[in-house]
Amino acid sequence: MKLVYNVNEKPPLKKNLVYAFQQLLAIMAATLLVPILVDGSGVYMSQPAALCGAGFGTLFYLFIATRRKSPVFLGSSFAFISPLASAVAFGFLGIFLGAVFAGLVYVVIALIIKATGSEWVNKLLPPVVIGPTVALIGLSLCGSAVNNLNNTAAGTYNLWAILVGVIAFLITVYASTKGSKGMKMIPFIIGVLGAYLVALVMTLIGRSAGIEALQLVNLSAFDNMTLIKMPRFTFLGMFGAYPEATNKIAGWGDVASIFVLFAPVAFVTLAEHIADHKNLSTIIERDLITDPGLDKTLIGDGVGSIVGSFFGGCPNTTYGESVGCVAITGNASISTIAIAACYCIILSFFDPFVCFVNSIPSCIVGGVCIALYGFIAVSGLKMLQPVDLNDNRNLFVVAAILVPGIGGLTLNFSHITISAIATGLILGIIVNVVFNRQKAK
Repeated sequence: MKLVYNVNEKPPLKKNLVYAFQQLLAIMAATLLVPILVDGSGVYMSQPAALCGAGFGTLFYLFIATRRKSPVFLGSSFAFISPLASAVAFGFLGIFLGAVFAGLVYVVIALIIKATGSEWVNKLLPPVVIGPTVALIGLSLCGSAVNNLNNTAAGTYNLWAILVGVIAFLITVYASTKGSKGMKMIPFIIGVLGAYLVALVMTLIGRSAGIEALQLVNLSAFDNMTLIKMPRFTFLGMFGAYPEATNKIAGWGDVASIFVLFAPVAFVTLAEHIADHKNLSTIIERDLITDPGLDKTLIGDGVGSIVGSFFGGCPNTTYGESVGCVAITGNASISTIAIAACYCIILSFFDPFVCFVNSIPSCIVGGVCIALYGFIAVSGLKMLQPVDLNDNRNLFVVAAILVPGIGGLTLNFSHITISAIATGLILGIIVNVVFNRQKAK
C-alpha cells in the first residue's frame, strides 16, 4: 500500500501520540510474554523491566545505529527463551552476560559485512529465497495467534473467548478498510479497546451469574495496584539490589557455558533479521540492506539487545508485528516508533498500565494478531510476484523453505537448536545455489 507517512515525515503531534500507542499495542504482548516464559517466579525476569529495556534498545537502534532510516521496533526475542531459561541459574549477571555474547556475535558479523560489502547478501537471498522465508515467519506465528484466540493458557476450550477474539479481528478489519481516514491509522487500538469493552461486560455478567466461561478479563491483575512502581532492573540485580536473588557465576567454566548457550542462537536469528529488513524494504520502497546498510542494522540489533538486557534481561530483536503495523497503517514514520519506545520506558514505571495490559484477555491479542501475522505472510508472498513459478527450479527452492518451515523441522546439536525457519532458509539457499544458478533478470 502507499505510505501515508514516510520514514522521515512526522505526523501531527496529537495524532502521532495515538499512532505510537498503537505500535506499543502491536509489540507489547510478545515483549511481555518472554519474561513469563523464562522465569515464572518473576525473581530474575520482570515484565515492566523488559518493556523498558525494549524502549531503550529501540532508541539506540533508531538514532545511533541506523540514523533514523529503519522504522522498526525491537522487542524481547523468543529465539532466546531456551538460553535465558538456562541462564537464570547463573543469576542476573549470567542473564546479562548471555545478551552481551549474543550481541557481540551480531557486531562481529556486522564488521565483516562492512569490510566485504553487502552485495553478496542480495545474491545469496534473491526474491525466490527471501519471499517464502518472510511468508514463513508470518505462517510460523499462526499457532501463537490461534492459541491466544482459543485462550489455551486457561486450560479449557472456550467458545466465548473465540467469539471475543473474532470480534477484535473484525473490528480491526472494519476500522482498517471501512473506517474514516483517522480510523484507518489506528485499527489495532480500536480493535483491542472495542473487544476489551465487550469482554469486560461479559466478565461482569459472568461474575454476577457465576458463569466462569464468561469471565475473560483478568480483574485480579488490578489487585495491590499502586501508581508508580520501580521495575526489577537487571543492572540493579547485578549489583545486589535484591537480597532474595543472587549472582551465581562461579568461574570461567560458567562463563563458557553461557557463551555456548547464547552465541550460536545469534547466528540462527541472523536469518530472521535479514528477512525482516527485506520485508520492511519492500514496504518503504528503499533497500535497507544497502541504506543504511546491513552492518548498521546488525549493530543496532546486537547492541540494542545488550542495552535492552541491561535494563530488562531479554535480548531484543526486530519485530515482525511492528513491520506488520507499518504495512497495515501506512505509517513508517521514525518519530512514531521513537515515541512508542518512550512510552515503553515511561509506562514501565506506571503500575496501572502494567495491570491493564495483564488484564487483557489473550483471545483479544490472538484476534488482532490474525491481521498482523497475516500481513507478514502476505508481504512474503508479494515478493514472489516477479519470480517465474512455472520454472521447476524456483518451485523446488520455495518448497525447500516452506515445507520444513511449516512442518517444524528443527535441528538440535546439544545446547544449540536451529529453528524451523532457519532450517528452511538454509535448505532453500542450498537448493538455490546448487540447482538454480540462472542470472536474475
